[in-house]
Amino acid sequence: MKKKLLTAAVCAAMVMGLAACSSSTAEETTAAAETEAAAEETEAAEAEAEAEGDAAAASDATYAMVLKTQATDFWVKMWNGIEAKAEEMGVNVDLYAAQSEQDLEGQLAIVENCVNQNYTGIGVAPLSSVNVLPAIGQATEKGITVVNVDAKFDADELANQGGACVAFVSTDNVAVGNKGAQWIVDQLEPGSQVLVIEGKSGDQSSEDRTNGATQAFEDGGMEIVGSQSCDWDRQTTMDAVATFIQQYPDLKGIYCCNDGMALGALQAVINADKVGDILVVGTDGDKEAVQSVADGQLSATVAQDPAQIGATSLELLVEAVEAGNKGEVGVFPETTPVESVLIDSTNASEYLAE
Repeated sequence: MKKKLLTAAVCAAMVMGLAACSSSTAEETTAAAETEAAAEETEAAEAEAEAEGDAAAASDATYAMVLKTQATDFWVKMWNGIEAKAEEMGVNVDLYAAQSEQDLEGQLAIVENCVNQNYTGIGVAPLSSVNVLPAIGQATEKGITVVNVDAKFDADELANQGGACVAFVSTDNVAVGNKGAQWIVDQLEPGSQVLVIEGKSGDQSSEDRTNGATQAFEDGGMEIVGSQSCDWDRQTTMDAVATFIQQYPDLKGIYCCNDGMALGALQAVINADKVGDILVVGTDGDKEAVQSVADGQLSATVAQDPAQIGATSLELLVEAVEAGNKGEVGVFPETTPVESVLIDSTNASEYLAE
């Protein structure tokens, strides 16, 4: 009997112990769950606060767009395109431009001033592939988002300066040069003498268009008598082309890397009484050039869409700022292309009517 009583006591003790253990475990599990839930709630609140802070910061963002100049129709159209997109998006944007295509130091000073004013995002259409890169490095260091517009930064030097950009918006300038020169090839016999008029030495847009045009001329069996840099200047081009016409009386075609130079080349052709004998094709689709095409003087121009280039650049800049994307040093973005179109006598009137 004592043995049975002892066993019963032991069993009772074990049951009580298990009950106590079970109660303790349940309490610990409940406490852990409550702690985890509280942590998740805190984390969610912090994330919401951060998102609200980012949204507030984005709504207070200010933007600057620095263009090459306002001296040509191309850059005026881009300026207007940016202003229209800013109004559509409801963002604040200040626009700046250098005094001329040769004002490399002046444009650098403008970008440096924008950095010092702490704009949230800056878009830059550089006068050369390297002239503004020291300021882009400063912008990246300060956490300012940058978009490269129209003419490409030198990617290696950009990285050396500690700079980054989130987008590069441009027409494919190799394709532009190729399209303009190919139009000339299509009108001429193989072996015809042709000339390329380049923009400013070291300018990426000029180099790309020159390369595209040269390839089209070579593939078409043309004889390239020269490839002359004329610094985007009409008078310089007129003088240079006049000399080429004297040296090469059988010259049949001239491709120019912008419309200002094309109109200068055309004037040299007019002065030499060779209108109709020498084809002249420009680039950009400036209104004066398109009018000249419609009038039967300039042969053609490859029109870009500067308003769309500017609008797309601003749009991508704003999107990057709102996403907190500041780019990565040493990683250059893929090109965001904006298509070009060749304008000749068959469609010039359509573009004058716009």
